Formats: sequence, C-alpha cells, structure tokens
Amino acid sequence: MYRYDEFDHSLVKERVEQFRRQVARRLAGDITEDEFKPIRLMNGLYLQLHAYMLRVAVPYGTLSSKQLRKLAEIARKYDRGYGHFTTRQNLQYNWPALKDVPAILDELASVEMHCIQTSGNCIRNVTSDQYAGAAKDEVEDPRIISEVIRQWSTFHPEFSFLPRKFKIAVSATEEDRAAIKVHDIGIQVVRNDKGEIGYQIYVGGGLGRTPMIGKKIGDFVPKADLLAYLEAVMRVYNMNGRRDNLYKSRIKILVHEIGAEEMQRQVEEEFAEIRKTGALNLPQDELDRIEAYFADPAFEDLSDDDADLDAAIAADKGFAHWVTNNTAAHKKPGYAIVNISLKPIGGTPGDCSADQMDAVAGLAEKYSFDELRVTHEQNLTLAHVRKGDLKAVYDALKAADLATANVNLITDQIACPGLDYCNLANARSIPIAQEISNRFADMERQHDIGELKINTSGCINACGHHHVGHIGILGVDKKGVEYYQVTLGGSADENTAIGDILGPAFTEQDLPNAIEKIVKIYLDTRQDGERFIDTYRRVGIQPFKENVYEAH
Repeated sequence: MYRYDEFDHSLVKERVEQFRRQVARRLAGDITEDEFKPIRLMNGLYLQLHAYMLRVAVPYGTLSSKQLRKLAEIARKYDRGYGHFTTRQNLQYNWPALKDVPAILDELASVEMHCIQTSGNCIRNVTSDQYAGAAKDEVEDPRIISEVIRQWSTFHPEFSFLPRKFKIAVSATEEDRAAIKVHDIGIQVVRNDKGEIGYQIYVGGGLGRTPMIGKKIGDFVPKADLLAYLEAVMRVYNMNGRRDNLYKSRIKILVHEIGAEEMQRQVEEEFAEIRKTGALNLPQDELDRIEAYFADPAFEDLSDDDADLDAAIAADKGFAHWVTNNTAAHKKPGYAIVNISLKPIGGTPGDCSADQMDAVAGLAEKYSFDELRVTHEQNLTLAHVRKGDLKAVYDALKAADLATANVNLITDQIACPGLDYCNLANARSIPIAQEISNRFADMERQHDIGELKINTSGCINACGHHHVGHIGILGVDKKGVEYYQVTLGGSADENTAIGDILGPAFTEQDLPNAIEKIVKIYLDTRQDGERFIDTYRRVGIQPFKENVYEAH
C-alpha cells in the first residue's frame, strides 16, 4: 500500500485546519449556507434529504486494517454505527453532525485518509480493479499508475473548477472489473510487441441522464507520457466543455458533439505541445518509488491442491456455495481471492456495520497481509488468502453475518441510497433491492439462475449504475407516485453495453413480479451454459417485452 510522505501529511492536516475554521464560521452564522456550500463540497460534505453526508476517499479501493478500524470507530462515535460503501470504492457516512466533521477529518488524517476531491467539479477518486496485484492475467498492478494519477490530480490548480465532476478508472486485465468504458477517462494497461507497458485511453464514457460508452482515442501511450496525455485530455475538456448547461457539461457530451476523431486530434495537438516542455515526463525513479509500495507480500510457496479444503467443501454445503461464488483464482499457487458480500438477504446493498468493519479488519490482518479492497459493486475483497485458511475465514465471516454466498448472483445487487437519503432522488432504491433479494433468497434457485446483475438507481443521475445492469431499474416520479423503469442487456465489463428500455414503467407493487417474469423467460429460453446476458444478446428484447407485459 502507498504510505503518506511528509508532504502528504502536511497537506491533509492543513486542509483539516482550514475546514475547521470554515465550519466554525458557518456555525456562528458568519457565512450563509449558500456561501458555505462550495467550501463543504470541496471537502466531501453534502447536505442530503435529512442530514449531512460525508464521503471518505478510498484511493483505488485499497484499505489497511488500521484504516478500516478507524472507519468503524468514526461510525460508532460520530454516526449511527455503520457506513455505506459506494460504486466509487468510497465510504459514506449518512448522519454526521456539522460540528463533528472537522474532528472526523482529523481522525481520518491520523490513518492517512481524507475527503478531499470526493465532491465538486474536480477529478474525483481514481478507481481500479479490486483484484489488483492478485489477478492471474494482470499486465501490471494498476494501483501503481492510479497512485501516480492521484498525486498529479490532487489540488491540480488548472483542474479544480472543471465544467463538471470528472472520474477516472484503471484496469490491467482483459476482464474489466473497473468499468473503465463508463468513465470520463478509462485507462487500460497493455503491453506492446516489444514487451513495453503502455496505456489505451478511452474518453467520454459515463452514465447519468445521457449514458455513453467511452471512445478509444489512444492506442498505446508510453508509460513516461501518461500524465502529459491525461493533461492534454483535461485541457481540451476544460477549454471546450459546456459551462452554460449543467446537462451538457460532461466530457461525454463534448466527445459526442465534436466526434471521437476530432477529440483525438485536439488531444494529440495539445499533447505535442505539453511534451515539448518535458515537464510532465514521468521520472523512472519516481515510478520505482511508488511501485515499491505495491510489491507482492511475502507469499509462501504452496501447492494449489489442498486436501483439507476439499474435505471441508464436501462436508459443508454452505461453505461449498461460498467457495464457488465468493472466491476467485489467485496468481500465486495455494492462494485465493476472497470476496465478501455486503448484500445479505433483505439487507441494504453496500452497508456495513462498525462491528462488521472491525471483523473484516481482523480477518485482513490475520489472513490477507493486512490489506483489503472495496469493489465498485459495493462489496469487499481480501486479495491474498491461503487456501488452507478459507474455512477459518468463512467461519469468521459467518459469525459476523458476512458470509452470504451470492457474489455475481441475482441478490448481489448494486443500489444507490435513493429517496431514503438523497434529495435528488425521485424514488426509493433500497426497499426495491430488499424486496428482490427476499424474493430470490433461496440459494439453490440463485445458483440455477446463475450470473445476473441487477442495478437500481433512484433517479436519472444513475448512482446505482442502472444503465449497465443486466437488469437495470430506474426510479421515476409520475405525479407524486414512484414508478420503476426497467432496462435489459446492460453490462459494465469488457463488453460494455447500455441497457435497452423494456417498456412502460412499473409500480412498486408490480415490479417484483416483472422481475420474476424476466427471469422465467430467460430460464425458459437459455441454452446450455448461457448466462442471462448471453441469452439476451442472442434473442434480443422482443421475447421479454411480449411476455412481461402480457397481463398488463
């Protein structure tokens, strides 16, 4: 993991003290809420439907046990005993009091964390693959360049007041677990024929009101030139992005309006000018310094076969399900990647209690080299667990009510906080996710259905990524009544797709039955080995449209 240097420590502490003074001014009435708003947003503090919400940055989704324990402590001391993990690999507190926020920021700083640039029209938290450093087919640990980008973008004077918020994601495997093509900039780490590492650059992806898939404008940007290339993209956007229309301010609209080829031409022109100065050439010694923080832990030389594990799987059906669904192959023999579902049956997707955070921190410390990850699908990951320890990890997770064996199944849903918390939402998301979860609770049934991703958003801003769910659910308001529009065929992986609207929206009461029908049509139509998304791509939307609305 990256560790703060003296500059990082002083920078974060200074920001805490600055904000402490601004909060004191607001509480004293010296500044109005309107005057305070841009100040609090630059420190990750939102004013939502019922209370303030504080968003904590988790750079590229990596946490230490110490940091997670601190997040748990803050949840107990200053909130209501839980936190909410988001699709940007961050953590949100939903109920902090304004007077306590400076103290929270001070506590975060004590474990090398902050809330800087988790809001506002700036470059937000850089996200990446939760399997970074553990994936078998990885070109290079994507967290290395993610950390470089974090340092370059934090307090960048030219990009602190962009036309709109800006999101960057990095992936280093053929299987995209970072959803790079639905980001403002998506970066794919690649290796050329000479064995050199470089980057494919996608620009103009994003969801929200106008969902779009990013366009590739860079085939192979050399490692030393990456920051110069990113700077060129940002300058073109900053100069040409719409500031007169909130709905047309994202870079995806610029790319759409001028075209990918023209965007590429302007970026290349700006890139050539930046390269002339050499100021943004990435020094190899600095890369080496950062890379050293992400060196492999002290793996043991183990056999990939484990007779005790095989026996435990045979003896315990629940454990067998968990191993099948919640673990993934590791690059090192004898190790596995463990995914911890934050989607218990009937629970709130992404919520994690303080006690559960402490439990996961203990497991990471004991079994995963003191490190864990947050996924963009609102789960947690222990990246390096010995196969021989899987049963002990499972038993501990079960005791903490964290052993739900549903990763990538129909109850492993993404959902935004919706109208229960958010003042932008048109409808509730959490009760919808809970109802679907309860409806499909039976594990045998979930296994029969197989991989199926349901994403729910409470409004068009798409914080629940509904556009790229295999089944997407969007809450809409119809004359004060909550309705839900369904899309099918979305995907956030390497085969990114925006879902197709099924038809008229459903009431809250009718929606679960509609989901049941969609699943039944899939089961009746699928061929051997087909996932839901495979069947949908083969047969299209028409069979679903014809059957789902049959009784309406």
